[in-house]
Amino acid sequence: MEFLKLEKVYNGRYLKNYELTYLNKAGKEKKFELVSRKEITCKEELGLRPSGVSIVAYQDDRLLLLKEFRMSINKSIYNLCAGMLEKGESLEDCIRRELYEETGLGVKQIISILPPSFAAVGFSDTTTYAAFVEVEGEIEDHSSVNEDIHAGLYTKEEVKELMEKEEFSSRSQIAAYFFVQGFKPTEEK
Repeated sequence: MEFLKLEKVYNGRYLKNYELTYLNKAGKEKKFELVSRKEITCKEELGLRPSGVSIVAYQDDRLLLLKEFRMSINKSIYNLCAGMLEKGESLEDCIRRELYEETGLGVKQIISILPPSFAAVGFSDTTTYAAFVEVEGEIEDHSSVNEDIHAGLYTKEEVKELMEKEEFSSRSQIAAYFFVQGFKPTEEK
């Protein structure tokens, strides 16, 4: 595939839509629609700057999961605590802020932060970090009026039961599966 051009077709407050033109293997032009959280001016910027973080959080032997309403699918699903990096904010501060806003919990220890990975490579260049965190405190709702989030700390048995009956985002489903299988990171950052 040979890249030919990039054109912005919509400039929303949070999302920008682009049309990419490629020359396919048969030598014909192929148009591809892309959604990005970032301003992109050239192909070298695609996927270059991470947008936020997904947080796999534990308290003792329980996994933090959020049941949250997602407008894009018009229903509530189980998800990880996550959020966007604000301008000038460190990744560690973003983790602390998002945990507090969505759950009221504090960070006891950041165990590990993985390098950025693509969140939805089929239609977006968005990359996010994955952080493994030990949390402390009690759950309280500090979320915005535009969010419907219900945080909970779940045992392995409870998570296993949720996975059989409820719908999850892909990252939270993977985290839940490994939690049920006994995986819990313990190395310090």
